[in-house]
Amino acid sequence: GLAPVIVEALAAVLQRLRGEGALSIVLVEQNSRVALAFSSRTVVMDKGRIVYDGESTTLSADPERLTSLIGVA
Repeated sequence: GLAPVIVEALAAVLQRLRGEGALSIVLVEQNSRVALAFSSRTVVMDKGRIVYDGESTTLSADPERLTSLIGVA
């Protein structure tokens, strides 16, 4: 529910933090485009079970699979 400009600013801060060193970030985000663009690895859970664990670029490149996993593209 954040304004797009706030999401962009927050993503920039997270990118900067990630680039500063050995830091792990767990991002829970409802916007799949933001999440996939930020992360190198994605884990999708459904009802407490992992239904995808792999590279974000792989999932981004497969819109049908993304839709089947999260219900929207």
